[in-house]
Amino acid sequence: MRVTLRLDFDERRHLGHGKVRLLELIDVHGSISSAARAMGMSYRRAWLLTDEVNRMFAEPVFATRLGGKGGGKAQLTEFGHSLVDLYRRMERRAEEDFGADIAKLEAALGPAGGVEDAPGGAV
Repeated sequence: MRVTLRLDFDERRHLGHGKVRLLELIDVHGSISSAARAMGMSYRRAWLLTDEVNRMFAEPVFATRLGGKGGGKAQLTEFGHSLVDLYRRMERRAEEDFGADIAKLEAALGPAGGVEDAPGGAV
């Protein structure tokens, strides 16, 4: 079991583990298209998500350079690195703070797939 964190800043601005993972992969691969492939998503979807994150904050989260022979490049800004680090730190703290409660819930779980097997299907 693991804790995933989703921050809802308002009705339209959200930051969660998927967007943060995409940013991490952009940092590793140096491109949005490579990060998208690593996550099994389309380039368009990845671009829309990263653009959404970039517009969410007053400072840019990543910067792109137009492609040429070798293709385009993307890299996290200093703020982007800080954002990812802060998010991951908050996740770790949540796991630490709620670890005992999560262990109790985990111990009380039924067999895997129990929700789908319940009468009436998934809840």
